[in-house]
Amino acid sequence: MVKELKQMGFLEHLEELRGRIIKSLVSIILFSIVAYFFSEKLIDFVSKPIPELYFMSPTEAFATRIKLSLIAGIIASVPVIFYHLWQFVVPGLFEREVKLVVPVVLSSTIFFLIGATFCFLLVLPLSMKILLGFGTSKLKPMIRIGDYISFIGYLTLAFGAVFELPVISYFLGKLGIVTPQTLIKGRKYAVVGILILAAALTPGPDVFSQLMLAGPLYFLYEVSIVVVRIVQKKKKGEEQE
Repeated sequence: MVKELKQMGFLEHLEELRGRIIKSLVSIILFSIVAYFFSEKLIDFVSKPIPELYFMSPTEAFATRIKLSLIAGIIASVPVIFYHLWQFVVPGLFEREVKLVVPVVLSSTIFFLIGATFCFLLVLPLSMKILLGFGTSKLKPMIRIGDYISFIGYLTLAFGAVFELPVISYFLGKLGIVTPQTLIKGRKYAVVGILILAAALTPGPDVFSQLMLAGPLYFLYEVSIVVVRIVQKKKKGEEQE
């Protein structure tokens, strides 16, 4: 049974979108405020791969705490963001898709955290080890805390975002927008797109980080093919019944 759609005009859709964006931003701000009280411990935690960090201006240390707190606030608000994103598209869905709100929000959050954890525990330490290894006895690193936090924050959020690919594929497959055949035929184009996306999402000319992002992203693309195939088979079974 199709859910009765709300007859909403363009301005009403914009108003609803604005409201959900504001609620997401409020969540980020609140979590960021809480994270700020633990900012010193957060700096100690994220700076483990680096022997020493420096700040070059009187305001940089304070600005870095704000930046790190904001990154922590975004990560903590991921379930809220996904919830409001889903609720925004719900009016155009079937009733059975509306019931998926809890599983979709939960799975989206889990995949995001898996991507962020993979980046922080594996990619970042290896990246820093390789990049710092280019130094010599006379060429020694003096890394600014602001640059370092921007680097790890951008990379962690990028990994969390790309790990949403299976969830997105499941959603598109459920709606019949994407099929396994489409993904298989587009594999060679996907490889090129993945390399371009990895280069765009990783900060700086860090080839190692780009490859570390491209590898899991291609793996997730293959996983998405399997996910959409399962969704398609289940959908055919339901139609036959």
